[in-house]
Amino acid sequence: MEHWTELRTAWLVAKLGTVSAAAAALGVHRATVTRRVDSLETSFGMPLFLRHARGYMPTEAGQAMLEVASRADEMFTDLERRTRGETGQLPGELVVTALPGVAPLVMPAIALFRRDHPHTTIEYIAGAELARLEYGEAHVALRAGPKPEDLDYVILPYTHIRFGLYAHKRYAGRYGLPGDRDDLRAHRFVGSVDHALPYPYADWLAAQVSSAALALRAGHPQVVMQGVMAGLGLGFLPQYEASRCPNLIEVIPSQDEWKTALWIVTHADLHRTAKVQEFLRCLRETAPATR
Repeated sequence: MEHWTELRTAWLVAKLGTVSAAAAALGVHRATVTRRVDSLETSFGMPLFLRHARGYMPTEAGQAMLEVASRADEMFTDLERRTRGETGQLPGELVVTALPGVAPLVMPAIALFRRDHPHTTIEYIAGAELARLEYGEAHVALRAGPKPEDLDYVILPYTHIRFGLYAHKRYAGRYGLPGDRDDLRAHRFVGSVDHALPYPYADWLAAQVSSAALALRAGHPQVVMQGVMAGLGLGFLPQYEASRCPNLIEVIPSQDEWKTALWIVTHADLHRTAKVQEFLRCLRETAPATR
């Protein structure tokens, strides 16, 4: 591939942030890295980086370069491993991205992968803004909600996250529990009555609970969990997480509209690589039972 050496060098500069780091990774002098980047920019006829005191920042064209080069590097590494017959070895790193609350569902798969491939570095990127697979920021993403529609992605169903309405025994001992839905008006809640929240129970909660009934206003599931555990009020929690807490009581039966799908997402260019396929196997083998 023409310019592959220069392209891979520029990708490492973008990934690591500095010429020095890229030079160390490649085992070459800093001047060599700079010369390769300059040569690539000359060939493209446009700047790929903004130079500043703390390192190199990709331009819009540089981001497009990063997208192509990261996928190409992954595929070349996979091809080299296969041609050498290293079928049992998966060198390098595996990057998984998902919301923080999904970690308990994914961790058994990570543990299985780690057992079978102890030399692979595994990173879990947690956050509301999931890594962009098209820029090589992660190999596998777990995304909740409606099925993603990006044509560059391979989308596979994984499981469902079902929520339930819970109270701590401490709250139940002090205030009792609602006998039915009509009794809910006499109780306090932890959560938010904002319809716009991206949770399957948001509309139901907003329709059933007034703002005045909130003992603690909170939108983040981890904060809601802590508020319910403190006995402040009733709150919606993922059933898989609540089931690990013996002091929690499910107040009313969970409804079908309180669940959301969880999808496995990979980029089409990397989906068939050995590393991704192996992690998908681990996800399948450890997938939680759906309800």
